[in-house]
Amino acid sequence: MTAAHLAEPPRGIPVSPLLTCDPAKQRLYGADTYYQESYDQLAALTDDVPDFAHRHALLLLKPDAVVARRLDAAVYWLAGRGFRIAGAAVTRLTRTMIRSLWYFQWNLATPHRRRLAALFLEDADALVLLVRAVHDLDVPASVELTRLKGPTDPDARQPGHLRHLLGRYSYLLNLVHTPDEPADVLRELAVHFDDSARERLFRSALAGEDRLADALRLTGRLYAATKPRDLDFDPAVERLRDVMSPHCGTDADARQLLETAWRHGIELDPWDTVIVGSKVLPMRQPGRAPVLDGADADAWRRHLRAVRATLT
Repeated sequence: MTAAHLAEPPRGIPVSPLLTCDPAKQRLYGADTYYQESYDQLAALTDDVPDFAHRHALLLLKPDAVVARRLDAAVYWLAGRGFRIAGAAVTRLTRTMIRSLWYFQWNLATPHRRRLAALFLEDADALVLLVRAVHDLDVPASVELTRLKGPTDPDARQPGHLRHLLGRYSYLLNLVHTPDEPADVLRELAVHFDDSARERLFRSALAGEDRLADALRLTGRLYAATKPRDLDFDPAVERLRDVMSPHCGTDADARQLLETAWRHGIELDPWDTVIVGSKVLPMRQPGRAPVLDGADADAWRRHLRAVRATLT
């Protein structure tokens, strides 16, 4: 038997190094159903998938952004940062979708974080914006938008960051999400949308259409379908204390309020539970690294120089 017969067959499709800095992501995404679906569909519409994926990014405005009434602020912020909305669509973050989106990072999540995420991410629809960088960038649009979005840690966000503008509530209530790299943009489009919805977004983007009006129309629809909520911590603690005072007195701290309610099966307001829990409960398992992670702009510049050197 020859060496060729002994070689293992490929487990997926090739993932270009122009789509990710991470060799591990190349291997895993090549065999990932979501990535394959999105890549194959886009490849049937354009001869240059890497160029499309470099020029476009995604912004997910989560249910906390909906109830906090911050969608329109994010839409207009994009225009001020050099991004045009090429497509807009509504998504529902079901339990399965949540785990699919963050499949390679949720090994870091504590049980508390998973429990709280289920309370608010499934409570309302969310808005997905496919955006295109208006000007040429020296890094992928997804990398630049992720930089401008700001970090997960609310104390590390700076003026100018989208998450600073929208509200510095907590590690979990961060209102927006962006895919880290071009490969993630393609994969997450397939997590959110079926073939027909994805095709509409791809065709709109390839045609260079401006879908700002669509984004604002969907913003109005999402607002009409949900009640506004105050996401501030102190009022939420007081509301929980009012409910829980017969069970644990008036001096219990915020964590005790939640743990007592859960221990006795007492139903609490979901949003107040998330607002308080995301501040006082651990969200990240100590000492763990994500299975896959993104790369910052400097890492991408070095990566692109190296990749292009091999192509010349």
